[in-house]
Amino acid sequence: MNLASTNSHPQCVLAIDLGSGGPKAILYSADGRLLASASRKVDTYLTADGGGEQDANQWWRAVCEAAREVTAAGVVPRESIVAIACATQWSVIVPVDQAGEPLHNAIHWTDSRGARHTKRVMDGPIKVSGYGVRQLIRWLRMTGGVPTHSGADSLAHVLFLKHERPDVYRAAYKLLEPMDFINFRLTGRCAASYSTAFPYLLTDNRNARRIDYDPVLLAWSGVDREKLPDLLPVDTVLGPVKPEMAELWGVPRETPVVIGIGDTQAALVGSGAVAEYAGHVCVGTTSWMSCHVPFKKTHIGNFIATMPAALPGRNMVMAEQGAAGKCLETFLDQWLLADDALSHAPRPADAWERLEQLVSSVAPGSDGLIFLPWLNGAGPPSGDADMRGGFWNQSLLHHRGHAARAVMEGVTYNLRWVRDAIGRFTGRPFAELNFIGGGARSPTWCQTLANVLNVPVRQMADPTYALARGAALTALAALGKLPLEEIPRVVKVRATFEPQAEHRATYDELFKAFLAAYKANRPLFRRLNRSPLRRPAIADPPA
Repeated sequence: MNLASTNSHPQCVLAIDLGSGGPKAILYSADGRLLASASRKVDTYLTADGGGEQDANQWWRAVCEAAREVTAAGVVPRESIVAIACATQWSVIVPVDQAGEPLHNAIHWTDSRGARHTKRVMDGPIKVSGYGVRQLIRWLRMTGGVPTHSGADSLAHVLFLKHERPDVYRAAYKLLEPMDFINFRLTGRCAASYSTAFPYLLTDNRNARRIDYDPVLLAWSGVDREKLPDLLPVDTVLGPVKPEMAELWGVPRETPVVIGIGDTQAALVGSGAVAEYAGHVCVGTTSWMSCHVPFKKTHIGNFIATMPAALPGRNMVMAEQGAAGKCLETFLDQWLLADDALSHAPRPADAWERLEQLVSSVAPGSDGLIFLPWLNGAGPPSGDADMRGGFWNQSLLHHRGHAARAVMEGVTYNLRWVRDAIGRFTGRPFAELNFIGGGARSPTWCQTLANVLNVPVRQMADPTYALARGAALTALAALGKLPLEEIPRVVKVRATFEPQAEHRATYDELFKAFLAAYKANRPLFRRLNRSPLRRPAIADPPA
């Protein structure tokens, strides 16, 4: 539990951020203070056939525990809590009954088992980028997106349940994204917002203020409309919290629950980048870069599109890249702490501080060692699910310090690649970037980002709570307690990192080598990873 001292009792929001690793709960005040926080862990189960699942009951227990811990601390009187707001991971589907009870593990965004079903839906005699032309035109025109070849979107997960778990699909009352599942349990009202419905890829998004399911896309995909939640505007108050939940969570009766948002939408608001074309970058388990834009657009070649934002009538750029901080976490746990992992010892409390010291002991550029970060496939601007990662150009002189810095730099090269593509997409290159997520805690990563991208990088205060902060800020705006234009003032900057000219040539050269490594290794990874015989053996999830 973390507490912030306060001499007054401002109005505040109980905000939940349910990420892939588990939930964070915070109390966030209308004047921009993080008053208390708590977190829990959840598990992800990977299967040898490309499956990825999480237990929604574990989500719910973890969220309730974290929320109760925050309110029980007594940092503010109960009556100071004026709203509950939730932001979560997305492209994750949980089938529920009419009481909101899960009927099956949630199908996670790491799951690729539905890809073959969307491939069939998107097939046609004439193809562009692997999609039938007729389907491609309709999907892009209506949604602004298109079903992924990797099967990482919610439509693929829904189709997996329909065709491979038909008993679950038939029994399901609704197929929900995580934030809508949590709000259903909190209020008893089942609905999605214009933004949380996007990953179903079945909505007409041409007008961000009036979105509904497209009957043609429903018919083509074979998804039953009654299995999907009704849609509401992004600033809707879903309803009051149920009395028993108010008691459990320690909030006032009738506390309004604001409709949920995806973590990507929440991050943009929580970074303070609410003006059009103001950029932010997040490095958490995954990484992404985004900004609000006044248009709807898709670039299928770069896998970059716009999607409905958390702010009414607004769109935002969508360019999420896959594993990022997870790469560094994997390196830490499976390489640096391998002996501890074998003995099932917990990660040392100072592990990240020691890793920071290790990285900072090596010169920028890691003496030519390059890390390819596509441990779970490459996202925008390449969109290649077969790509994988590893160290490149390693010599006998490189040690674990070089490897640790190279992982950080490899993720950052990938962000430079997508930054350049977004600049072409919007016509407005980023002049600076607000940096959030776990990666933003590292001063070395902040400086590396500034050097590799050659722009000022603003390290935002409390960067690991930016997603929950975004949920809180959107709730305050929805309730009329905080004007949108005040959000950049409320969100504080911890430090600004300027590009260091002496490292520009090094990083320009290594970035070119990074792109060359992608091009050179792509055929090899495609050959290796399209054979089921070469899949790793991973334990199946519990029933």
